[in-house]
Order: sequence, then C-alpha cells, then structure tokens
Amino acid sequence: MIKRLFALFCMPLLGFLMVTQVRAQEAGDKTAKAKAEAARWDGTVVRHNSDKSTLDVRKRGSTVEKTIHYDSSTKWTSQEHGSKKFNDIDASQVKDGDRVICKGMLDDKGDFHATMISKRLTKL
Repeated sequence: MIKRLFALFCMPLLGFLMVTQVRAQEAGDKTAKAKAEAARWDGTVVRHNSDKSTLDVRKRGSTVEKTIHYDSSTKWTSQEHGSKKFNDIDASQVKDGDRVICKGMLDDKGDFHATMISKRLTKL
C-alpha cells in the first residue's frame, strides 16, 4: 500500500521534470537558430584579402576585429547614411578604411559568413 502511494506521488513529479527538460532543450535550439540567422557586424575595414575572400573589420568604437568571409553569393551594396536608396557594387569597391555593415551567419566554429555587405557612404 505504501509503495503504491509513493509511486502515485512520484509520477507527477517525474512528468513535471520531463516536460521541463523538453522545454529547456527547445528554448536552447531556438536561441542557437536565432544566433545563426541574425549575425551582424558593423565597423571599419582594416584589411581586405581578395585571395582568401575575407575582410577584417574592426567594430565601431572598439579594438575588437572579426574576419568576415564572403563568396560569390554575397550581395554587395553601398548606401548613404539615412538614405533608403542603395546601389549594387562589387567586392573591389570596398577598400581599407571604409565603413561597412555585414549581415550573415556564424558557423559551428564561430566564423562569420556574410550574405550581405553594405558599404556606408558619407554625405558631403
């Protein structure tokens, strides 16, 4: 009799623990997916290596640099600050010292792969 009462008491507790575990795992999956989809880096080009298809970009207001990888599918644009109009460009038009905004995804190793790189133009 006591064993049955103990089993009845433990069943809801075990169910609660299992549901909590599943929800925590789902939340972790959503967080990882959001990170992969929402990668963004904003800064100044320090080095452009066209042989390796990379840009080293220093974050604005910081000394932190990130290597941005690009390929033939990367979309290149230029845009003036505050403007809605943008122009299509190619990788050769981005030089050291240019301000860029990079959007893309982080891979499993933490490398940033750009899907879009926007060169920011200043109004004169």
